[in-house]
Amino acid sequence: MLGEFTAQLATRGGRWRLYVALMDTTEPWPVHDFDRAGPPPTFTERSAVLNRLGFEPFPHTVWVWSETTEDPADASSPVRLIATMAVRSRRAVVV
Repeated sequence: MLGEFTAQLATRGGRWRLYVALMDTTEPWPVHDFDRAGPPPTFTERSAVLNRLGFEPFPHTVWVWSETTEDPADASSPVRLIATMAVRSRRAVVV
């Protein structure tokens, strides 16, 4: 698996979930569910999960956080935090 992928961290069912979006492929997306609603997983926890899933951040990339609401039509709706980062497969890295 070569190329750049997007790792995303978001809440699903009240729990944090990290997954890597594998667009234009039939492979299932690698997913890890953290067993908690909060606080968000630390940088170290996210890095360890990416490693277990077979991915690593591109050099000099950072997690980018954004927010949305559960109901975009309602400004008073609860906020959802989403983090994304460009990653690559560790199997594709030549040392």
